[in-house]
Amino acid sequence: MQSIVFLGSNKSGTSRDAIKAAEDLGYFTVLITNKDRFMKQRDEFSDVKKMIYVESIDRSHCKEQITILQQQGIDICACISFVDPYVHLAAMLSKEIGLFQSSTDALFKMEEKTRIREALKNLSVTPFYTLFHPNELVDSFVEQYKNQLPLILKPPASNGSKDIFLVETKSDFRQGLKQLKKKHPNMPVLVEEYLNGPQYLIEVVAYNNQLNIIGVIEQEISNDNRFIVMGYKYPAALVHEEYESLEEAITTILNSLDLRDGSCHLEMRNIKGKWKLIEINPRMSGGAMNRILYEGTGINLAKEIIKLYLGEIPSFITSRNTHVYARFLTVSSAGRLLKVTGENRAANYEGVKDVYVKPHCGSLLTEPYSLGNRYAYVIASSDTQEEAERIALNAAKEIKFYIEPY
Repeated sequence: MQSIVFLGSNKSGTSRDAIKAAEDLGYFTVLITNKDRFMKQRDEFSDVKKMIYVESIDRSHCKEQITILQQQGIDICACISFVDPYVHLAAMLSKEIGLFQSSTDALFKMEEKTRIREALKNLSVTPFYTLFHPNELVDSFVEQYKNQLPLILKPPASNGSKDIFLVETKSDFRQGLKQLKKKHPNMPVLVEEYLNGPQYLIEVVAYNNQLNIIGVIEQEISNDNRFIVMGYKYPAALVHEEYESLEEAITTILNSLDLRDGSCHLEMRNIKGKWKLIEINPRMSGGAMNRILYEGTGINLAKEIIKLYLGEIPSFITSRNTHVYARFLTVSSAGRLLKVTGENRAANYEGVKDVYVKPHCGSLLTEPYSLGNRYAYVIASSDTQEEAERIALNAAKEIKFYIEPY
């Protein structure tokens, strides 16, 4: 039986959409996971035909499980991951067992923030950055770079806006470094120039050395120095000259990395007419991105990326051109979830395409410290961006979380 092996998945979002897409394509889906709770929730994964638990998603465990699957007569056609930090591992395993060969070196560089900054350090899209190493003294480092404030602090392996801080004063700078040093004692801290301007997410697929920009989405970011994306607008309202310069910047970046076959998403800011790279990840963006692009273009991007890794020709032909707005919801205080109301009312708004509430009753919720602390979303579409946004925001107001404080 023809099978696709997935390394890691979240319960919802792009990584789960990919598994469902593989099932729709007629493949026997195998999920290798290190989340033991998924094994206990097995009946909630009907799209996963075989779930395998491993203590760690690493080369030895995954290679062992792939060998067992092959011995059982399962014909593995692709080994894929849509989850950090397993994209490069999946690409290497795919290469080792004679399957599709993606641009593994490029994916490896994208998977860790210091590697990508070093690889692109001579490009104009790269902002000022430096590293704070574990053996350095906090006070001396702060004195050395105090004139560069405001700055962004982040761990090199951070994803989903985890542990990212904006520091504007020497006191904040010192406290942020100490906090990250305590949490990640053996890792450096990436210290970057703070760039204040509109931010855009760009989905790109490289096939046969041809770059395809699938979508440019404007991101609405919270103003609490945590950089939580609360809204997505598709398509981004860029004038022709802005789009051309963005396309040129992306081409320069990905050619420098030699991305010939594979997918990625970039986050970039437009600073006084110049594009700067905030970050790049070697996979499609998570969360609701697959649905946002599908409603806007008719392209199921997760499915087309799977076809790429199967060695087939992906199709990026749009069947519609619609404005889409996605609004995410968070909570303002921590506690145990008692109930959620308004989901059905939100879904009944004309123009609403999808409503998703993540937590179950009894779950522990917290204020937003990362993208993982977004607990629901509403996606709406319309002929205009203003109308799509109005619909989504009004529908989102219907959803209420009832929380019992700790």
